[in-house]
Amino acid sequence: MNRRVMFKFRLYVAGDAPNSVQALANLTALCRAHLPDRHEIEVVDVLREPKRALADGIVMTPTLVKLAPSPVRRIVGTLGQTQAVLQALGLEPSGGRE
Repeated sequence: MNRRVMFKFRLYVAGDAPNSVQALANLTALCRAHLPDRHEIEVVDVLREPKRALADGIVMTPTLVKLAPSPVRRIVGTLGQTQAVLQALGLEPSGGRE
């Protein structure tokens, strides 16, 4: 297993709405814990860039898109359920329950 794979995330938020702030905090904590030094997070504020969000097919915030590695995955919500988020992103920790 290649431990140096870079994970690229794009988080779509709506300004400083509570759910958006929570999602960014949860994503940052998750990356620090599970992907130290091998993640990039791009934050797109749909209030500032509505056309981009529309072009990317984003209809709800917060929405997290895992761009790399493949496959691309999307998760909507505050990302508060760490285990479910790890599973959805294909990051199930080794030794975790099936």
